[in-house]
Amino acid sequence: MSLRGISKSFTLGGNTIHALRDVELAVVRGEIAAVTGPSGSGKSTLLNLCGLLDRADKGELLYGGEPLPAADDVRRTQLRRQTIGFVFQSFNLVPVMNAYDNVEFPLYLLGVDAAERRRRVHEALERVGLGGLEEHRPDQLSGGQRQRVAIARAIVKRPQLVIADEPTANLDAVTAAQIVSLMRELAHQQGTTFLVATHDDRMLGHCDRALRLADGVLVEGARHVH
Repeated sequence: MSLRGISKSFTLGGNTIHALRDVELAVVRGEIAAVTGPSGSGKSTLLNLCGLLDRADKGELLYGGEPLPAADDVRRTQLRRQTIGFVFQSFNLVPVMNAYDNVEFPLYLLGVDAAERRRRVHEALERVGLGGLEEHRPDQLSGGQRQRVAIARAIVKRPQLVIADEPTANLDAVTAAQIVSLMRELAHQQGTTFLVATHDDRMLGHCDRALRLADGVLVEGARHVH
């Protein structure tokens, strides 16, 4: 995925806010890239654009080396559903669904058969340490457990790209380490790319590189070697 000269502005209270200014970014398969920056720096806007949840005012977005027109709603929806997983800071779990059903839902939308859905859901929940809690609804789970359901839901369809907003913020040290290890495993074994907004040093130390946003301008930081 690549961004070329991406800019995005909003109007708030009669004022124009430049959330992103001429952003250039390329992430490669199997990379874990962290995006840091203060509140209001444009991190969420950048994640939403990369996840095809929003459109830029200016610039070009490329997926698989091919430009993706902003007006191509069908292609954008197809890519988002098939190739992108999301971990939202607010979890975005369906309250009336239990953990199993929340994780299964993306596979159901993709038309995966029932036996394969069952196998993948149990595997994803085991990988995030939630085996045995399949029947629990979100209101029966702690914040950390809900976060792990959200992570399982993001990885269950084996996406090419995972967009994650503070994925370890609600986790204790042991669970955070397990999730970071899982991300590295998926990046290495399946070539999953992770674009992560985070302030968590536990996460930053295991990313391949850090990117910093300040006033909508993206600056690349140091690369890490693992």
